[in-house]
Amino acid sequence: MDVKPRSIRLFIKPYCGWCDKAVRWLDDHGVAYEKVDVIADESAFDEMIRLSGQDLAPVIDVDGEILADFGPDQLADFWTKLERKNARTEAR
Repeated sequence: MDVKPRSIRLFIKPYCGWCDKAVRWLDDHGVAYEKVDVIADESAFDEMIRLSGQDLAPVIDVDGEILADFGPDQLADFWTKLERKNARTEAR
């Protein structure tokens, strides 16, 4: 992947099918990220709600860019947009 973010956090809930798909997509694309279990960590759950405006998982935070309650197709589109944005920033 061409995106070189400084911080990637994936907020998940255990036994969440969409969360498992997000983990698999990131792993398959060689993305390094921090997995945050919002059921095990109440403050993380509160942060996920603050960032996304909802209590549904998964939520991914890539350097402050938030994608909430998504499937693999939305994650792929989100990542493509990040790559384009990153390419424009590097071209300056």
